[in-house]
Amino acid sequence: MDRLRAYEVFTTVVAKNGFARAADALDTSPANVTRYVAELEAHLGARLLNRTSRRLSLTEAGAALYERLRHVLDDVAEAEAAASADSRAPRGRLRINAPLSFGVRHLAPLWPRFMVACPDVELDISLSDRVVDLVDEGYDLAIRISRGGSQSHVARKLALSHNIVCAAPSYVAAHGAPASPDDLMNHACVAYTLSPEPEEWPFLDAHGQAYGAPIRPRFSSNNGDTVRAMALSGQAMAWLPTFLAGEDLRAGRLVRVMPDYPLPPIAILAVYPSRRHLSAKVRAMVDFLADAFKGTPDWERDTEA
Repeated sequence: MDRLRAYEVFTTVVAKNGFARAADALDTSPANVTRYVAELEAHLGARLLNRTSRRLSLTEAGAALYERLRHVLDDVAEAEAAASADSRAPRGRLRINAPLSFGVRHLAPLWPRFMVACPDVELDISLSDRVVDLVDEGYDLAIRISRGGSQSHVARKLALSHNIVCAAPSYVAAHGAPASPDDLMNHACVAYTLSPEPEEWPFLDAHGQAYGAPIRPRFSSNNGDTVRAMALSGQAMAWLPTFLAGEDLRAGRLVRVMPDYPLPPIAILAVYPSRRHLSAKVRAMVDFLADAFKGTPDWERDTEA
């Protein structure tokens, strides 16, 4: 058994949530995919997947193996790509999708620098808060903001952004600040409609587990800058990432409320369809962005108060 290939097949089955979809992604037959998984289970002496006609789920052993293999295979792909990329110069059209607010604020200033560094690459940037299908819509790379990472594509973390509950000083002066998440129903709040639960804000308990606290939305929007604008107006409180609110916090236009009740942070990810045969232009962009965002991002400075 080719163990490296078996590991790749297993992780693809999990990522694609199915044997047939994994076969398509790997350009092989479903029978071969089934064979590799069966041989891997036999080699390990453990069942990795629970399979029915309608559902596929990981066993405890499968979940543990998957988490480790994702990192191992990423490292292997990075090494292979680094070795082959030395002889290839990045060139050609590079289509990138990114979230609207983050793209305007934090990515747009970087594109001219990349174009100087890679003059043979033509950038085609699309900004949208909709989650695009990279393969079907022809994107080489996407920048995504996520609490859970990417299960269907390869992802490299570029930076971290914390979430905060904040309000304008005028709102706090007029209405006070909530003492705990239980008080949120007594305050006007802004709902971000693209979040999984728009009328709940996620907090972390003492054990680091997320729980939802219901809010009373006075205003709703699917755009982060619009949510921020409503918070700045003093009409309601908002849940915002520091990449949107950091500058306002430093300037005193917004103040953090309930600092003792943290929210889950979010990762800024570079997402691309496959780790195999990664093009020089995609690798150049991912490395460029990783270098641009290394260390503590500007939006995280002085936001703890």
